[in-house]
Amino acid sequence: MSEADGSPATEPSAESAPQRESVIDAVADLLQMLVNWLRQEAAGIMRDKIVLPGQKLGMLIAFAMAAAVLSVVGLCFLFVAFLMVLAGWVGWPGAFALVGGSILVVAGILTYLKMRSIQS
Repeated sequence: MSEADGSPATEPSAESAPQRESVIDAVADLLQMLVNWLRQEAAGIMRDKIVLPGQKLGMLIAFAMAAAVLSVVGLCFLFVAFLMVLAGWVGWPGAFALVGGSILVVAGILTYLKMRSIQS
């Protein structure tokens, strides 16, 4: 009996065959399965070929930048110590002149070498 109206529930008869899917429904299911498979394959390829190498490259760049920053800080302390020792020998104006002149000479040499390599 049905709970709502008290009438007996109808049971499917044994004679009625199960409804067969139409060809359009089967093709639509096949296309949906193909789309799902392609999405899964594309996600796997993206993860393996782009995401994971990108993460490794990001970590490499982060560690390289951290090492570069620490190197620059260390070099700054060394340069200050060198400048103080040099100032003790030749005075502060002489120390600044020697360091500034040295930097200009090195910059000129590097510029000359770069221009020569560009022209070659």
